[in-house]
Amino acid sequence: MTKVALLDYGVGNLYSVANALKVAGADVITTDRADDIKKADKILLPGVGAMRDAMAHMAKHGIDIAVKEALNTKPVMAICVGMQAMFDVSEEGDVPCLGIISGTVRRFDDAWIQNDEPIKIPHVGWNRVDTDTDHMLWQGCNHEYFYFTHSYYCDPTPNNQLILAHTTYGQKFCSSVIWDNLFITQFHPEKSHHAGLKLLSNFITWQP
Repeated sequence: MTKVALLDYGVGNLYSVANALKVAGADVITTDRADDIKKADKILLPGVGAMRDAMAHMAKHGIDIAVKEALNTKPVMAICVGMQAMFDVSEEGDVPCLGIISGTVRRFDDAWIQNDEPIKIPHVGWNRVDTDTDHMLWQGCNHEYFYFTHSYYCDPTPNNQLILAHTTYGQKFCSSVIWDNLFITQFHPEKSHHAGLKLLSNFITWQP
């Protein structure tokens, strides 16, 4: 059974993510210990809340270093604020992030229009995720609806090596990225019922 280290750095909905991973078929250990991270087959970085708090907690627990080291050897997944942390900088307080993917985390523009009305911020609820790829991570769950709750979105620098998925909320924005052995989602698979469990199952079996 694939062992997934669920990183505990003081933020994130750990219980629901751990439970979803177990249902999807993983052996889950919730940890902030470097030894556990090294022994695990795969890493998952959850995240909710403010970016400044998330980055401060990562630094305090050494998670920032652990994630960068893990990316050298094993698959890594990150959710919501965890996804945003992979970029260069966030407009949410001008917070420097991990800089693993080039780009900026931007706030939704309340001038964007959806269904003839300005969008509501935060973006909360179900929305469709679409990608043009046939990558195995998206097998059985492309063009499905996933659960979102966020006020900021990721704006990656154009790069042909990135496999992107998009969602429309007023305008089209990047809601997921696959790059090498890194898989990140703005939405919450652990809250997305069958589609989310399928996505997590694909991550568990993924061998990049």
